[in-house]
Amino acid sequence: MASVAQENPGISPTSARLKLYSFWRSTCSWRVRIALNLKGLPYDYKAVNFGKGEHLSEEFTKLSPLRFVPALVHGDVIVADSLAILLYLEDKFPEHPLLPDDLHLKAISLQAATLVGSNIQPFQNGGLLILIEEKFGPEEHLAWPKHFIEKGFTALEKLLKDVAGKYSVGDQLTLADIFLAPQVYNARRFNVDMSKFPTLNRINQELAELPEFQAALPERQPDAKA
Repeated sequence: MASVAQENPGISPTSARLKLYSFWRSTCSWRVRIALNLKGLPYDYKAVNFGKGEHLSEEFTKLSPLRFVPALVHGDVIVADSLAILLYLEDKFPEHPLLPDDLHLKAISLQAATLVGSNIQPFQNGGLLILIEEKFGPEEHLAWPKHFIEKGFTALEKLLKDVAGKYSVGDQLTLADIFLAPQVYNARRFNVDMSKFPTLNRINQELAELPEFQAALPERQPDAKA
């Protein structure tokens, strides 16, 4: 597994160095990279090469029993699953909070995050799409994720349109934004017309201008394909 350090000058490292096991195009890993950038936390990037089957290794299975990325190692603490990692980071490193103090907005941010994480992203999982294509044909490979992305984005648009400010819930960056940006990227991969979702599209345009989001882009990761 390849490794590279991600540094943020001016931020003192924690006593235990954070290690992120990631795959460049994984939207789940992408969420964690954004959060680490927003919190200004230096970390070691541990690339997991799925093409070479590194996710199936005994070493990685000990970190992530489902053999999915991301996995975060912080000293003796091991956390797999992006939402669990993000909540761990939020509690462990409360500076630059990613959840609002307002309980209503906090609930909406968490609802938006779980809507994407539980009701959209699983239906575009690479392994699932391969299985669908094998059983139902190549046309379903695109139709399946597009259907669930549009269904989920319709709900997310309704959820956020009355609470959005510059970002998803007001003017503070939250977990809702961290989950939104990678999912819009994948929506475009599956030919979803983002003009149907004006609130989400506008928010994503704001997020795309932020250096912390830009640094987390798949093509900027050390294991990105040429």
